[in-house]
Amino acid sequence: MDRFDIALLEALQADSRRSIADLGEAIGLSGSACHRRIRALEDSGHIMGYGARLSPERMGLGLHAFVEISLTSQSQDTMERFETAVADFPEILECALMAGRADYLLRVAAADLSGFDAIHRDCLARLPGVSAIRTSFVIRRIRDWQGYRVRGITS
Repeated sequence: MDRFDIALLEALQADSRRSIADLGEAIGLSGSACHRRIRALEDSGHIMGYGARLSPERMGLGLHAFVEISLTSQSQDTMERFETAVADFPEILECALMAGRADYLLRVAAADLSGFDAIHRDCLARLPGVSAIRTSFVIRRIRDWQGYRVRGITS
C-alpha cells in the first residue's frame, strides 16, 4: 500500500460519494488510475463496502445502550447457538466476542426506555445460553465513530 492507496482510503472513508475524477484530482492521479486502485482495494478486501451514516436521532433512536452478555458455558455449541441467534435480531446493531468479564458486548439503539424494554423482552431475553445481562445506557455521545486511522497502516 503506497501513499496513493492511503490517500484514497482516507478520502473514501470521509466521503464515499465523491466522483472518481474528483478523487483522482484530489490525490494526484488520473481518473482511470484512481478507478483501478479503488477496484484493487475492493478486491483485496481493504474496502468492504459503501454506505451512508444515518442520524440516530432523526431515525427516532434517542436511546443507546451497551449490553454485556455472559453465557452459561463457553462451549462451542453454546457460543454458536448464541451467535446464530444474534444475527436474527436487527435490533442488535453490533456484537463482539470479548475477553474479560462478559462473553459478548452488544450495541443496541431504541427510541426510549420503553423501546429498550421491548428489545430486552423480545430480543435479549430470547437469546440462547445467556446467564447474565448487564446494560449500560449512553448519557451523551462525545465522539462518534468517523472511520479507521489509515496513516501508518500497512497491508
